[in-house]
Amino acid sequence: MRTNIPKSAVLGMILVGSVGISGCATKGFVRSQIATVNERIDGIDGRVRTVEGTSGQALAAAQAAAGQAQQNSQRIDQLGGRVDGLDQQMQAQQRRQQRRPRG
Repeated sequence: MRTNIPKSAVLGMILVGSVGISGCATKGFVRSQIATVNERIDGIDGRVRTVEGTSGQALAAAQAAAGQAQQNSQRIDQLGGRVDGLDQQMQAQQRRQQRRPRG
C-alpha cells in the first residue's frame, strides 16, 4: 500500500528536520566561542587594571597638588598681613616726618 503524501509535504518535513538538526551547536563549537570571548575579556580586564593604576596615580598627584596649593594660599595670606602692617608703619613714619619742621 502506497500512501499519497504530496511531494511538497515531504519536502517541507525534510526542510524542517534539517533546520532543526543544524540549529543545534556542538559542545566543541560552543567551547571555542566561549574561549574567544574569554580571551577578549582577559585583554580588556588587563587594560582596565592599567587604567585603574594610572588613574590612582593621577588622583594622588592631584590631591598632593591641592594640598600644596592650600599651603601656598595660607602663606600668601600671612605675607599679605605682614605687608599691610609694614605699609601702615611706613605711612605713619612719613606722617611724622612731615610734621617735624625742618631746620
